Amino acid sequence: MKRHLRALAAAGLLLTSSLVAVALGGSASADTLICEQYGSTVIQGRYVVQNNRWGTTAQQCINATSNGFEITTLNGSSPTNGAPTAYPSIFFGCHYTNCSPGTNLPIQVSQISSATSSISYRYVSGATYNASYDIWLDPSPKRDGVNQMEIMIWLNRQGPIQPIGSVVGTTNLAGRTWEVWRGSNGSNNVISYVASSAVSSLNFSVMDFINDTRNRGAITNSWYLTSIQAGFEPWQGGVGLAVTSFSANVNGGGNPTNPPPTTPPPGGTSGCAVKYTANSWNNGFTADVQITNNGSSTINGWTLTYNLPGGQTVTNAWNATVSQSGSAVTARNVSHNGSIAPRGTASFGYQGTLNGSYSSPTNFSLNGTTCSRN
Repeated sequence: MKRHLRALAAAGLLLTSSLVAVALGGSASADTLICEQYGSTVIQGRYVVQNNRWGTTAQQCINATSNGFEITTLNGSSPTNGAPTAYPSIFFGCHYTNCSPGTNLPIQVSQISSATSSISYRYVSGATYNASYDIWLDPSPKRDGVNQMEIMIWLNRQGPIQPIGSVVGTTNLAGRTWEVWRGSNGSNNVISYVASSAVSSLNFSVMDFINDTRNRGAITNSWYLTSIQAGFEPWQGGVGLAVTSFSANVNGGGNPTNPPPTTPPPGGTSGCAVKYTANSWNNGFTADVQITNNGSSTINGWTLTYNLPGGQTVTNAWNATVSQSGSAVTARNVSHNGSIAPRGTASFGYQGTLNGSYSSPTNFSLNGTTCSRN
């Protein structure tokens, strides 16, 4: 479920390619060489290894081992200012109708009690690539097609390549400091966490990254984790790159998304609250906006209005249609987040330019009702 496959979908090729991947999928009890464009196999009776060559007609082969895979042939190359040639990878969950055996994904984020994973890589020199770990989420329990949220963990960036979007700050997760990028590839939103130096192995909680993404307003607990995926995005060279081990475990038993209220919700039987979280720099800013329904009835369709302080201009948005006239901002829901259950939330965000010092808006109205601030 990479942006390159979404590009193929736009060209009407995705269905064919995903069916080919399923048709070629077998089970590897010993090393298995895969040279078919979308060939795949199962290892450990639990994970799917896929060749996933999409950006070149040149041959690419991978050797699926009992613990991962190695790139053995890679004849294609791509300009570093464009997309990579492929995403040979291993995954747990569902990838364009190809689901790993016995997976419990998709699972709603609110239902996850723990999600842990480990990954080990072998790197090579003289190549341009990204060692990538992907976490995919969607508002629905999706097993095919494009997911709306991609979390990318860049564990080793080699060469003049960069994530989608722009830098929005740094964060500390899994015992490391990560540079955070945010943007959209036109089909889905992407938040990337980029390591400052090569990480050859990582044992971590997947929920650390999911929770950070949620706290940025990009998803809510009602969304679904659909797959966990790791491998390489090669641009130039890369023979010898290998995933030497991979594991992923997702356990249920978390809290329901919207438990029945045992006491009247804050604010009585009607009302709303807004949490506005911003990150600014010299000439720009990003904002994550979370709307909470404090009423006792479901909101079906919402419009949030407020005024931005002077010098702030919205340039692009995600998870809402945002327009600006002077200082007045109007944000309307999109198809997947138009309903907000009692005590439920909906989130969106945007990026903007900044002229002068930064300050956040203070007064918000939802469907004409004044909201409190969280």
